[in-house]
This record gives sequence, C-alpha cells and structure tokens, in this order.
Amino acid sequence: MNSRVLVLNQDFSPLMVCSVERAFILVYLNKSEMVRPANGHKLRSVSHTFAMPSVIRLHRYVNAPYKGVNLTRQNIFKRDNSECQYCGTKKDLTLDHVIPSSRGGAHSWLNLVTACKRCNAKKGNYAPEDAEMTLKKKPYKPSYAIFLKDHANGNSGEWDDFLSSKN
Repeated sequence: MNSRVLVLNQDFSPLMVCSVERAFILVYLNKSEMVRPANGHKLRSVSHTFAMPSVIRLHRYVNAPYKGVNLTRQNIFKRDNSECQYCGTKKDLTLDHVIPSSRGGAHSWLNLVTACKRCNAKKGNYAPEDAEMTLKKKPYKPSYAIFLKDHANGNSGEWDDFLSSKN
C-alpha cells in the first residue's frame, strides 16, 4: 500500500497529499468524503472490504497558508519538462536567463528557462530575439497544484480533474 491520496479542501482546491491509511481513517471517521476511489483497488479487514481512496475532500475548510513553489534549479527543470526551451533536446541541460543578468534580467520564474549548453552558448549575452532564437513556451510561475502531480504514483489520471485547472 504505497499509494498516495490527493486531499482536497472543502472548496475542492488541492490541499496536500497523504498516505492511503491516513485518508481511509479520515473517511472512516467521517471527517472527509471519498471523491474518487482508486481504480479497482480495495482495502480489506477481517470482515469488510472498502474501496481504496484516490481523492478525498475534507468536510471542514482548512485555512492553509499560501503554498508557493520555491525557485530552484530542479523546479525549473520540472516546469520545463526537462527539455531545452530553444531546441527541445533533453541532454546537457542548464539554466538560461532569457534577459541576461548583465542586461538587468532578474533571477525569477519569468526570466529563467531550461536550455541545453549548446543553445545557451549560442544565445550568449543576448536576448532571444537578438540571437534570432525563439522560446518554445513563455516562462511562467507554476502553481502548487502542478507539483502535487509528482506524488501521484500512478493516480495521475484520477487526479487530473482537480489539478489541471489550478494553473
């Protein structure tokens, strides 16, 4: 039972990920309701069989502090699907400032992208337009919900409805 369960707040916003055991206890104690069972999986006791939860929703609203995503190298790679934003390769990756730091470019979500070493060197100390290079997609600050997908463990199809619209 290595699976994880997506926990939604009362308003159906993603709150956290917890273990199947914890989720089952919350449902069993009537502190939450099962929104979506795990596909075909069951929990068994000596005398009962229960559907294994994949997504649950709390009955009471939990006022959680804002959960932002930390600006780290690994999170930028994750946002950009570990591929160069200029040529699409997945080899020899590094970070690139879209507007170079020497030209006043910030160290932020909106100015950092994943790039291969070859494209980064080709772009040099120029903006992409000046180097005649185009970005595959514009950099953006990801939401907390996107990073919850990393804990899906095969449940991502069951979680998509709750995570995809929270971008």
